[in-house]
Amino acid sequence: MLRISKLTDYATVILAALAETPAELLSAAALAERTGLGVPTVSKLLKELQRAGLVSSMRGAHGGYQLNRPAAEISAAHIIDAVEGPVALTECATAHSQCGIEQSCQVGDSWQRISLAIRRSLQDVRLTSLIAHDAAVRAPDLGSTLGRAAAGWQPLKRA
Repeated sequence: MLRISKLTDYATVILAALAETPAELLSAAALAERTGLGVPTVSKLLKELQRAGLVSSMRGAHGGYQLNRPAAEISAAHIIDAVEGPVALTECATAHSQCGIEQSCQVGDSWQRISLAIRRSLQDVRLTSLIAHDAAVRAPDLGSTLGRAAAGWQPLKRA
């Protein structure tokens, strides 16, 4: 299963909180309060996001963090790269491959093309589109009655 880590998900939540008030500087504590994440996690992720150039910080009593560029210019690929490193499905799809069978492998080129296609798709998804303001955009809760109805689920009728 392809899955981003919790930290990447949390980084996206932090960036979304910063995008809500782009001109405002927010402290790690304020971001933790807004997002429901722990201050140590927020602080760690802010350092990684700053290192990647996605956020900037200002020190001092009125300091804090803000997006380094508009949310529309931050892609899902930027966020994943900042927290997890470049997207690569297999060892041979990385920039510095150390696969022992790369010379004789018959499927490596295919995996590289797939990795590239996924990367391009992630580059096309922007932070602005990751921020769901409308409940209809969110995935339905398939465990609730409302979620089942929204997903078109109907219980079987018994005779």
